[in-house]
Amino acid sequence: MARDDRTEKATPRHRERARKKGQVARSSDLGGSLVVLAGLLAISATGARIVASTAASFREILADIAHPANATSAAGLNGLMHSVLATLLLTVGPVAGACLLTALMTGVAQVGFKPTTQSLKPDLRRINPASGLRNLLGPNLVFESLKAVSKVAVVGVVAALAILPGLTSLASTVGISAGALGVLAGKTAMGVAQRAAAAYLVIGVIDYAWKRRRHERELRMTKQQVRDELRQYGISAEVKAALRRRMMQAARARMMAAVPDADVVVTNPTHYAVALVYDGTRTAPEVVAKGKDLIALQIRRVAEEAGVPVVSDPPLARALHQATEIGAVVPEELYAAVARVLAFVYRLAGRRRLAS
Repeated sequence: MARDDRTEKATPRHRERARKKGQVARSSDLGGSLVVLAGLLAISATGARIVASTAASFREILADIAHPANATSAAGLNGLMHSVLATLLLTVGPVAGACLLTALMTGVAQVGFKPTTQSLKPDLRRINPASGLRNLLGPNLVFESLKAVSKVAVVGVVAALAILPGLTSLASTVGISAGALGVLAGKTAMGVAQRAAAAYLVIGVIDYAWKRRRHERELRMTKQQVRDELRQYGISAEVKAALRRRMMQAARARMMAAVPDADVVVTNPTHYAVALVYDGTRTAPEVVAKGKDLIALQIRRVAEEAGVPVVSDPPLARALHQATEIGAVVPEELYAAVARVLAFVYRLAGRRRLAS
């Protein structure tokens, strides 16, 4: 089908099917930039302990190596291995844990926590030359190329802006101790890394916005697809409720429009109201409107504005409301009562004509 025909937003069911297939809006650059920032923050928070633990471990290792008996015996090697593993756990563990937790949280934030294995199944459409060529030569290639160049350029520019101002102060580092030089180099490297990571985060946000926009465009459906899905799966409860409300409003509007043509409105006098019309074409008077409470008050108001007689007869009003429907004629057991009301209305109308 032509992509120009896909003008409708994806339905929730269509989105769910695409999600099960692994088709989601996800940016690896956004996740990577957040992981880098988390790692840098972890290093900043635990840097002193990492340096201290690493120095202590090296001193212990060198001390053991100085005694060949400790370095070659099974007990000595076992102790050395435990020392190295403990140092790795204390130094690398917090940084690796922060990166892993950030990666998991970023993935869940982008696509939600709904694991699926559908995307792992073989799909011949993924190796379709036509779709592959379209992706290769389409706007996605332009964006990915610009993104790759931007990452290198931005990171390079940020690094240069962080390093170049400090070149003039290199002469002041001559003669300082190795420890002080290490601290200075570490601060400089951390500053460069943090600025580069922040720039990378901006690129990641732009990449995610692009991926999400492209994903929404790819999920679009044709009008026919939307109609077919509605026929196949039915209409949601919210849509059904909205349709029912519209139908009730339309029916009420038609009912109120028929009240001015009625011959009489029988009331209770505020709880029930039934509008009747009799033109001789049917066997008995027809009910053109009825209602309770607020609807009854509205029927009375419309009738009074249109000059339709309003007669208070509580027993008849209740009986008509319970025994008849709109568009139906009154039942036989109510013929006599309705006839008396109509006769009264006709006599009253005749007197008014004579008086005028």
